[in-house]
Amino acid sequence: MPYFFLKPPAHKPILPEAEIDPHYKRLRLQVFLGIFIGYAGYYLVRKNFSMAMPDLIEQGYSKGQLGLALSGVSIAYGISKFVMGNFSDRSNARVFLSLGLTLSAITMIVMGVFPFATGSIAIMFSLLFVNGWFQGMGWPACGRVMVHWFSVRERGTKMAIWNVAHNVGGGLIGPLSIAGLALFGVWESKFYFPGMIALGIAFIAFLLIRDTPQSCSLPPIEEYKKDVPARYNQELEKELSAKQIFLDYVLVNRLLWYIAFANAFIYLVRYGVLDWAPTYLQEAKGFSVNESGWAYFAYEYAGIPGTLLCGWISDKVFKGRRAPATIIFMLLVLVAVLVYWLNPPGQPLIDNIALIVIGFLIYGPVMLIGVHALDLVPKKAAGTAAGLTGLFGYLGGALFANIAMGYIVDAWGWDGGFYVLIAACLLSILFISFTLKREKDQLNNNINTNNYE
Repeated sequence: MPYFFLKPPAHKPILPEAEIDPHYKRLRLQVFLGIFIGYAGYYLVRKNFSMAMPDLIEQGYSKGQLGLALSGVSIAYGISKFVMGNFSDRSNARVFLSLGLTLSAITMIVMGVFPFATGSIAIMFSLLFVNGWFQGMGWPACGRVMVHWFSVRERGTKMAIWNVAHNVGGGLIGPLSIAGLALFGVWESKFYFPGMIALGIAFIAFLLIRDTPQSCSLPPIEEYKKDVPARYNQELEKELSAKQIFLDYVLVNRLLWYIAFANAFIYLVRYGVLDWAPTYLQEAKGFSVNESGWAYFAYEYAGIPGTLLCGWISDKVFKGRRAPATIIFMLLVLVAVLVYWLNPPGQPLIDNIALIVIGFLIYGPVMLIGVHALDLVPKKAAGTAAGLTGLFGYLGGALFANIAMGYIVDAWGWDGGFYVLIAACLLSILFISFTLKREKDQLNNNINTNNYE
């Protein structure tokens, strides 16, 4: 069991009926802002190492070595999102999210302040592994808040809006790196300057987030919104044991496994482009540090409208089916990756447009797989379900993007790296296609995806 200060708060007596609606509206907005700001803060201290890699190459490290060090984040995050996701299902989301962000920020500050922290690949790998573990406490806590405060019928839209936090936080890495260099005059500021800001964000998130409606004297969201999914009952409001979560709802869910495999290849594309963008643009396309930093920013912020559009298409055009929208977006990602690769040096506008288009498109599929995972299990198992897809995304896709991409580029140049990205696009489409028939059958039979089988 979690430590006492992580345990979910007890349910409180329900407020008088006349007070429920105003309190619910206020707190729903408050907790949404809390998980949005809090998760954006996680991204301020997740990808700092990618921005520092060109500086570390100048210190004598190879791309393969740095890719190996960077893999520490992916290995730890993939395992942590699954393991800590299970803990988050049995923890107070308010404390869980804020604690993870605080510890992650401290780790990045250590990497920037102490010279030994970047003195060897082993030390960098270890610190990035620790950071990745703390990073794994963010998404599951947000997922717990989302399924308790927002009903099934509104969850797709709300998740799409919340998912923008990835881009808000991740996009600020570039400008913050530039600002850190201007303020402190050393490249190590790319670690500690964002870390200092993230500490403040952790405090703000703690002030805003609440765990469940019942802990705030409010009824369950299903009762409040009159949106009761198939097979819902009050028994599902009880906290589940780890064994129940794993054996009854997660490991036996075939559709969850399909989207987990697809997620591995989507993440390979996401991080294969993102993590290596500063290095690729500077080496292969002749970008300056500032130009690559702003390109990184554009990639992330282009994901905002793309994510919202993908969520809207999934809900409105395909009536809640996730696979068709994901396949369309990944086909377009494939086209943009080809342009990004084949455009010759000396045409930075085309490079930036291609990178923006990839960013616009890739976060929609990432978001939809997260929404689908939450919908496939009871809300008391949401963090674990999301953790399984994250386990594949990071230990499969992101880890390969970190380690293999570095060594592939060292051995076969950037062309070899892009062959990998193209293959990943095609394989993600293949695995997503395995869910098409079942999604169509569910829609035709008017079966809510919350069947937990």
